[in-house]
Amino acid sequence: MSANEHWQSRPEGGGHFALWLIRTIALRGGRRVGRCCLYPITLYFYLRRGPERRASRQYLQRVLGRPVTPWQVMKHIHCFAATILDRVFLLAHGEKPFRIETQGIELLDQRIAPGRGVLLLGSHLGSFEALRVIGARRPDLPLRIVLDKQKTPALTKLLEALAPDTGASVIDAAQDGTSIALAMSEACQSGAVVAMLADRGRGHEVLRHADFLGSPAPFPISPWLLAHVLQVPVVLCFGLYLGGNRYRLVFEPMSDRIEIPRRRRGPVLDELIARYAQRLEHYVRIAPYNWFNFYDFWQDAGHAAESDGPAVGSRVEA
Repeated sequence: MSANEHWQSRPEGGGHFALWLIRTIALRGGRRVGRCCLYPITLYFYLRRGPERRASRQYLQRVLGRPVTPWQVMKHIHCFAATILDRVFLLAHGEKPFRIETQGIELLDQRIAPGRGVLLLGSHLGSFEALRVIGARRPDLPLRIVLDKQKTPALTKLLEALAPDTGASVIDAAQDGTSIALAMSEACQSGAVVAMLADRGRGHEVLRHADFLGSPAPFPISPWLLAHVLQVPVVLCFGLYLGGNRYRLVFEPMSDRIEIPRRRRGPVLDELIARYAQRLEHYVRIAPYNWFNFYDFWQDAGHAAESDGPAVGSRVEA
């Protein structure tokens, strides 16, 4: 990936036919057969996706603190491919084929109890899809997930074909900021849990820097502005992939209510993002091969500005 290339400009891996083929093999042959396909897929992407391969190597050297081997880069890619494959089985069969443990779920229950909704902030660490297990275990609790359907249209189409109801639970992040905020507000007012990712900014978003794995890294401000607007409890969530069929869902309370005074907007945003980055780094070091941002996270060529930027902020606050 060139220095000026943003992660959104990278094409979706595979294609409609490749994803359909893997899905067919996996569902007809079972998860064991499907996982056998991951080895040639890993090798293919290692050889063909040079920018992602280089980004993986740079990240692993940073988190592990030493030079890494091609085997370790392929292990990183394989871990990512395994979680993508498991999304198929999670949607098709629920949590039955998996061993999913939870940590801190009682803290989430306490914040759900008042019936005012909860905002879950996740990351590209492990499996965000594993959060759907909470919805399955608590059918009385609506779960809405904010995702950009336009970034991976082939994968989105495949997954929605497996579980058509999941499409209705997604708030499309490709919409304008006002539409996203309104949809999230309506969901929270109905007592839903709304989940979104908070570690990767899109090309038009305003970003602020926080220390992450030893260097300043850009994080989007929009999740925190939305939390300020929604005025609901904020909980951090991490769906760690532990290998095989094992996952761990971790929930940590962030704040019962996010307040961002206009006059102290910059310092408060910096404090919030720094706290989030610290917890993210904690879990990245626990599960380094779970980090699935395959681009130069620290040298983002997008609008990684230190200023607040009026455009995004004003749209969200409106």
